[in-house]
Amino acid sequence: MKTNMAAATRLVSRLAVVTGGGSGIGRAVCQRFASEGASVVVADISEDSANETLGGLQSDLRGQGHMAAVVDVSSKDSVTKLLTSIQGSFLVTQAVAQALVACGAPKGSIITVGSIVGKVGNIGQANYAASKAGVEALTRTAAKELSRFGIRCNCVLPGFISTPMTDKVPEKVISKMKTLVPMGRMGEPAEVADVCAFLASDDSRYVTGASIEVTGGLFIG
Repeated sequence: MKTNMAAATRLVSRLAVVTGGGSGIGRAVCQRFASEGASVVVADISEDSANETLGGLQSDLRGQGHMAAVVDVSSKDSVTKLLTSIQGSFLVTQAVAQALVACGAPKGSIITVGSIVGKVGNIGQANYAASKAGVEALTRTAAKELSRFGIRCNCVLPGFISTPMTDKVPEKVISKMKTLVPMGRMGEPAEVADVCAFLASDDSRYVTGASIEVTGGLFIG
C-alpha cells in the first residue's frame, strides 16, 4: 500500500491543463493536482475566475509554476491559441524535460468530465444527456486511438455535486435530490478531484477508456 507521502508527490513534473478551472469541480481539480506537484494551467472562459483559482494554488518548491489562460472550448482558434501558449511556457521547463527523459517514452493522461445523466438520462435534459453521452463515446474512441502513443483517456461521471451552480437551486429541490442518493448527501468538488488525481497519476497506468462514477451510489441498479 502506498503511503500518503507517495500519493502527495505522484504528479511531480506533470503538466496538467484543466478546462473550466475557474470554479466548481474544475477549481477543485486544479487545487488537488497542484498539491500533488503538478504544474497547472487553469483554463477558463472567465479570466477573473481563472486568476482567482490561480491565486489559491499551492506553489512547488521544485521551481514549477502555474498559469491562468482564457479559453472558449467551443472555439477551435481559442483552443489552438491556448495550446500554443502552453508549449512556450511549460514544455521547455527543466522539470518536464526530466520527466520525459525519465519515463523513456511519451505518455500522458487525458481526463474528461461527463455526467451520470449522460449514462442514465433525465427528464427534461435530452440535449444535456446527449452531449454528456457524447463525451463518454469520445473518450472511449480516443483511448483506442491514442493508446499506441502511451496516452490514456478516461471519463469521470459526477452525480449531484455542490458547486456555485447548485447553490442557486432551491433548498427543497436539493433536499429531494439528496433522497435519491444512497449516501444521503451531495458530493463535494474535492471528491471528484480525488478521482481525477488517481487517473492523472501512474496509479492508474493500466486504466484507459473507462468511465468512473462519482455519485454516492446514485442510480445504482
